Amino acid sequence: MAIEQIKMPQLGESVTEGTIEKWLVQPGDKVNKYDSLAEVNTDKVTAEIPSSFTGVIKELIATEGQTLEVGAVVCTIETEGGASSEESTSEETPTEKATAAEMPAAESKKAAAPTPVREKGAKARYSPAVLKLAQENDIDLSLVDGTGNEGRITRKDLLVIIESGNIPTAKAEQAAPKAETAAPTQNTAQASKPAAAPVNVPVAVGDIEIPVTGIRKAIAANMLRSKHEAPHAWTMIEVDVTNLVQYRDSIKNEFKKKEGFNVTYFAFFVKAVSQALKEFPMMNSMWAGDKIVQKKDINISIAVATEDALFVPVIKNADEKTIKGIGREINELAGKVRAGKLKSDEMQGGTFTVNNTGSFGSIQSMGIINYPQAAILQVESIVKRPVIMDGGMIAARDMVNLCLSLDHRVLDGLVCGRFLARVKEILENMTKENTSVY
Repeated sequence: MAIEQIKMPQLGESVTEGTIEKWLVQPGDKVNKYDSLAEVNTDKVTAEIPSSFTGVIKELIATEGQTLEVGAVVCTIETEGGASSEESTSEETPTEKATAAEMPAAESKKAAAPTPVREKGAKARYSPAVLKLAQENDIDLSLVDGTGNEGRITRKDLLVIIESGNIPTAKAEQAAPKAETAAPTQNTAQASKPAAAPVNVPVAVGDIEIPVTGIRKAIAANMLRSKHEAPHAWTMIEVDVTNLVQYRDSIKNEFKKKEGFNVTYFAFFVKAVSQALKEFPMMNSMWAGDKIVQKKDINISIAVATEDALFVPVIKNADEKTIKGIGREINELAGKVRAGKLKSDEMQGGTFTVNNTGSFGSIQSMGIINYPQAAILQVESIVKRPVIMDGGMIAARDMVNLCLSLDHRVLDGLVCGRFLARVKEILENMTKENTSVY
């Protein structure tokens, strides 16, 4: 018999950690190779960890709700054949291969202890995301205690510190002794900073306490990072889509009968945005610290909501697709989200987000940018209202507001204004005569 380790897999580009949402097996269960062992959340998508071996589950190292770095051991499996645990440990050092199941009882107790905290001054490795966040917020990483594997500092550790306002810097440490001897009246600035302790919300009889899921935590962390790092600006433009509404309504029944799915207004909006992005490539950019990366591919992220979460699947190379092709992808991706079958790679690579807030009846909203993208466009409800036309005539027209949130580090008002004007022009000229859905 041999004890094998199952580790947290790489579940997407630039993904460095994942959260165990739910174990699908328990110690003693027999599993086959490729069977699903656990559901794991990363970047707001739920994936499954497959077994690399056939055998019996020996021990669940990670607990539900625990966040682990890629490569960290999540569980162990006892397999038939192969080298025994004693032979394995004799060939390799305990620090390389030993697990709690392979160690003597005394060592198992040590393994079950809390993750060791990295000593100050010790040589440490940091992920690019941690280094970037620390540099931008003047955080001294040697003063931070990590909660990751073997005491490593994770991005979530830094986000908690940033949210608390208690930023550990070298200057702060040097000034600490002096601050301890100072009079209480001199500690006003320090006392004004919020504590990092959990928020104490009184719970009355009848109140319902809802546990925060891994997906909700991921959403919260990404929204906090976006609002903290990206200076948001906002602008709105009004568009007359009367011609578009008439065109779509004239073909919707025939289209549904022929293609098997609805052609929605949203598909027309995504097509118009992707076309305008080709003409204004700066809108398809990302902030990268000492440089701005202008993305070649136009990959449109679309927001799809469920009862308790928000997912952002991606339509790859949207500028190369027809309205029919975009409509089909919107329909398929939304179906996968609601069925819980969305894959991690279907959430990756987005360069610009279009959000259909109009589906909820909204007429004006300010979206939070889908970090690290530079902008998000909210498509509001199409509302019929009176409009003064050329010559002073008043007519009932189908109007929609397009609301753009932008990262002011990357984008300025001039390029955003021209971009929105171009989207408006494209939409207002979408008619049966000059626009094809195929």
